[in-house]
Amino acid sequence: MALKPSYKPMEITLIKKDKNKTYLRTQLGISPSTLAKMSNGEFVALSVIARICEDLQCRIEEVVEFIEE
Repeated sequence: MALKPSYKPMEITLIKKDKNKTYLRTQLGISPSTLAKMSNGEFVALSVIARICEDLQCRIEEVVEFIEE
């Protein structure tokens, strides 16, 4: 059994905070390639997830969860 990341919790959190992925790119400086990785359920650096958590003032589980492949 392999686990892969799912960023669906981040999308829900963004909606709750009235923000979107464009905000992440322009205000937090997250690259388009990193956002593409997130959309495809690929791993991204923990430092990126930490920046998102800090800015949105949320816990890590509100940004990413692991699901079985």
